[in-house]
Amino acid sequence: MSVRDPGGSGRAKAASRQPVSFGAFTRKPVERNEVRAATGQTPGIEPVETLPEDAVEVGAIVDAYGLKGWVKVAAHANASQGGDALTNAQCWWLVKGRELKAAPVVAAKVHGDSVVAQLRGSADRDQALALKGWRIHVRRRDFPALDADEFYWVDLIGLEVVNEAGVALGTVVDLLDNGSHAVLRVEYPTQGKEGQPVTGERLIPFVGVYVKTVDQAAKRIVVDWEADY
Repeated sequence: MSVRDPGGSGRAKAASRQPVSFGAFTRKPVERNEVRAATGQTPGIEPVETLPEDAVEVGAIVDAYGLKGWVKVAAHANASQGGDALTNAQCWWLVKGRELKAAPVVAAKVHGDSVVAQLRGSADRDQALALKGWRIHVRRRDFPALDADEFYWVDLIGLEVVNEAGVALGTVVDLLDNGSHAVLRVEYPTQGKEGQPVTGERLIPFVGVYVKTVDQAAKRIVVDWEADY
């Protein structure tokens, strides 16, 4: 069982408690230099009114790349481990403030610690620079398929966590990465010293010795973890 951090979240150390973006995703291995080119004629970058219901933020355009309209993307996960969600999608959904755009992808590839891509309608460096600062979403259904024991981080957020005795431990609100494995950050309602309602937190390593089952259909994770840990 594993939660890999493929391409849109850097290695967030648990000690620093830096949360990984909601857009983080696990990776199915691919060639780093693989280029996927879209086929057929499609419109260029166009305004849209809404995002797809399953849109997930996975990165942002940070610069132009070269002179021929390519853009450079900072992914929310480590690009060398998970840029395949960005390179797999044939359309990116761009967000800046209240503006929304659909951007067909002509070609995309992992390049070092980032992803570079050419979007249809971006033909020169000036047009690419005009896209700087736009946040990128892709549809969840466009994410690459995973093995049975792999999970996208985004799919774990919101799941209920219970122990093997059926005791509710809280809800997954985030994941951290300590460099060797993922850690579930679980929040639960409790009381402060004066009886006031407060939110408690549990950090549960996402490793087989503690995580027994992940049932996405039931939205539940069963763990070997006591409530007083």
